[in-house]
Amino acid sequence: MTLEGKVALVTGSTSGIGLGIARSLAGAGASIMMNGFGNADDIERVRAQLAEEHGGHVAFDDADLSRREEVNRLVVETIDVLGSVDVLVNNAGIQFVAPIEEFPDDRWEAIIGLNLSAAFYSMKAAIPAMKANGWGRIINVASAHGLVASPNKIAYVAAKHGIVGATKVAALELADHGVTVNAICPGWVLTPLVEGQLLDRAEQSGTTVEVEMERLLAEKQPMSKFTTPESIGAMAVFLCGDEAETITGAAISIDGGWTAQ
Repeated sequence: MTLEGKVALVTGSTSGIGLGIARSLAGAGASIMMNGFGNADDIERVRAQLAEEHGGHVAFDDADLSRREEVNRLVVETIDVLGSVDVLVNNAGIQFVAPIEEFPDDRWEAIIGLNLSAAFYSMKAAIPAMKANGWGRIINVASAHGLVASPNKIAYVAAKHGIVGATKVAALELADHGVTVNAICPGWVLTPLVEGQLLDRAEQSGTTVEVEMERLLAEKQPMSKFTTPESIGAMAVFLCGDEAETITGAAISIDGGWTAQ
């Protein structure tokens, strides 16, 4: 599968799942517009490494996706700098956990804004160019929580269910324009953030990281194995290929059996 000559905008791509997807798309030949937050020196190191590894054009934009005008600017900037937006991956997201009656209003607004509204605005901005080119791939990173619920995650679950619904609507509207729209729904993914959480759990409980990994997985997944960012990236590359040209409107679970229960 080659994406030579294609441009991919991947939000939330400075670490974790987003970076895994960006690496995979770059490995397939795409130019990449990264976006996310973090230490500027660390981000530049990752950007330069990605460009060196794959010999392609890799740019970065620090657009604040909680602001509609910044989402629009990011899409325009990608087209100006790299020439187009052929692949749009909406991955950026945040989380907060609390019972509904204790859930802070500002956390609800922030999670819905970044996890759901930003994806709407980026699709709205990118779709005209994709339709004009007669080709495009939109991949929305949802979650197992886009298909099932867990307590104390009202905003995240609502946003991810919304992403799955938005994916279906966009797929219907774009079905005969050469543009596919799909959602990837991961379960537990072994990212640096999760690795840190496992270390914290082990320290608090006086166990080991290995024990806490087993416990965390067992809470939701029949399969005692984490998904990797690289495997999600491989799925994204597949969805961009000709072999997947009739896969659209799908919510694809990569969750170790989480949602099969």
